[in-house]
Amino acid sequence: MQKRAGTHGADKDVRADSISAPDISAADRMVEELAYRILPGWLQAAFGTLTLAVMVLVLNQQFNLHLFGITLVENRYLFLLAAATLPLVFLAYPWHPRVMRSAAWLGFDILLSLVTMAALFWFSWKAEAILGEGWEFAAPAMAKILGALLWVLILEALRRTGGTPIFIIVTIVSLYPVVAGKLPSPLNGIDQPLDDTLAYHIVSAESAFGIPMRAFGEIVIGFIVFGVALNHTGGGKFFNDIAFALVGRWRGGAAQVGVISSALQGSISGSVISNVISSGVVTIPAMKRTGFRADYAGGVEAVASTGAVLMPPVMGSTAFVMASFLGISYGEIALAATVPALLFYFGLAMQIDAYAARLGLKGMKQEELPSLKQTLKDGWLYILVFAVLVWLMINEQQEATAPFVATALLLVINQILPKNRLSWKSLVELVLATGRALAELVAILAGVGFIIGAFSVTGLAGTLANDLVYIAGDKPIVLLLMGALTSFIFGMGMTVTACYIFLAIVLAPPLVKAGLDPLAVHLFIMYWGMISFITPPVALATFAAAPLARASPFKIGFQAMRLGAVIYIVPFFFVLNPALILKGEPMDVVSVIVTAFIGVWLIAAAIQGWLIGAGRLDGTWLRLLARIMLALGGLALAAPGGNLIPISNMLLAVIGAALALGAFLLLKLGNRDTLNA
Repeated sequence: MQKRAGTHGADKDVRADSISAPDISAADRMVEELAYRILPGWLQAAFGTLTLAVMVLVLNQQFNLHLFGITLVENRYLFLLAAATLPLVFLAYPWHPRVMRSAAWLGFDILLSLVTMAALFWFSWKAEAILGEGWEFAAPAMAKILGALLWVLILEALRRTGGTPIFIIVTIVSLYPVVAGKLPSPLNGIDQPLDDTLAYHIVSAESAFGIPMRAFGEIVIGFIVFGVALNHTGGGKFFNDIAFALVGRWRGGAAQVGVISSALQGSISGSVISNVISSGVVTIPAMKRTGFRADYAGGVEAVASTGAVLMPPVMGSTAFVMASFLGISYGEIALAATVPALLFYFGLAMQIDAYAARLGLKGMKQEELPSLKQTLKDGWLYILVFAVLVWLMINEQQEATAPFVATALLLVINQILPKNRLSWKSLVELVLATGRALAELVAILAGVGFIIGAFSVTGLAGTLANDLVYIAGDKPIVLLLMGALTSFIFGMGMTVTACYIFLAIVLAPPLVKAGLDPLAVHLFIMYWGMISFITPPVALATFAAAPLARASPFKIGFQAMRLGAVIYIVPFFFVLNPALILKGEPMDVVSVIVTAFIGVWLIAAAIQGWLIGAGRLDGTWLRLLARIMLALGGLALAAPGGNLIPISNMLLAVIGAALALGAFLLLKLGNRDTLNA
């Protein structure tokens, strides 16, 4: 499996062992997550042509340009979109890294690309017949043959881009309709013949070309293009420099830089692994140089990079798929996700500060840091572009077209200014990188769409919610625990987007049926799908950080669990009381948010053993008792009362404040006894 192998052909090949000092200008471009094949010139031209064809197709559809006098029906548009993007998977990503340079395997992959394109063009040609003649349940023989062929090709594309675990899961689930009638309840469903099942997966609006692909064609593509363009015009360096300039001098500043830099760079890639490698190659050596242990430095970067995918305004492709599932605007999702994401990063920042204070770690020297004034002066372009993007998304409700406008503005200004102007070679690489990014995601979205199709055609999607509610005894907290565990397990073998789609079908309906807020439920699933990135034994983010930190991935993983503690509890809080996602009476929302931030600060202090104003939380039994009280008090303050929690928010806040005050008094008493001794 070639997943998470880094890049081939990038302008810079930056490695941990090449950095002996915090070279803050190193991460000017984020790496790509998958190893890709270097194509010969003529194939690069074909690859780029297909990518540009995608752009023309999408712009025509989103801006209603009516190029060539054509208006495409939705299924024809999606088939053509897949015909231009899915073949790119076979050209860019060989079946195994060992054959990366093999001419014979390249020839085979070219054949797969042509076959994929031809089959999808045929379905596009028949788009109106598919709709008018009900091919979902009465497909002709040719549709069944080509449907089976495309099923195999999409699964292989999924394996190359998403990895073997998700390939196995999707393959098994996609064939579920064939045996659905023979399985016991609650998995019992309506049987379908194999040929009808495979045809349904392709021609139905509920499977490979269902919600995930519609989200891809309507919204996601624009943000992928924007992210790649931002990356190639120097956005990574700007975010890195702004973080160093803002907090580099703080206590533990090198680690705080990692937090801010990773959060900002998540807007570029939406990929945890890319965030770790691109930001960590700078921040981890800087942290180690200023006194942080190697495993702690790796843990900081792993956690910060994981949270980046949860951070508005750009949260990765999952949020756009979520918008399609819920039928709401992306702006609503981004707004709702803001407070939980800020709580996550606030908890991480407070833990770093407490750790640095306990060990007496200093910030970085002024001469090592860039000038904030100069950084803002050089990077005004990125600030302007982000402002335009957010304004169009939130104020004008133009989620589909906003990223294209922002990208055009970015490229025009960038080419006018001399500093980061792209050469012809750089423009070609920008197009190729865009094609690879589109190819990777389209394979994953089309593949996991098979899961939706399998549950839809058998009727399981409609009955599973009732069955799960019955099993849980109609107790939301039991369903939430089941959902958290399932999300964590599936998050080990799937990408965030694939895990979310699967659980949005299986677990979201019963949780909503149990009385929980739909948006809170979907965010809950997304958060718990991310947790496996920092939780051993899989913890992909920690494995990506390990070679940069030169530390054991398992040691980094255990540090990451401590540093990322907030991500384990906050999803339960906002799903039990949606005030944390800004739903409810204004005063309730404000009070819940304020107490949550205070509670997270106290929890961070208890975890790291240092409280501002009181000092160390270890060494004596009084300090240990105070530390426990502080953790319990923080938990009570952070937990929002009311709704499904049978204690009011006010009472929880009083309990939390009393415990925190008691802990503070114990610490003062313990410190006085220590001084007297």
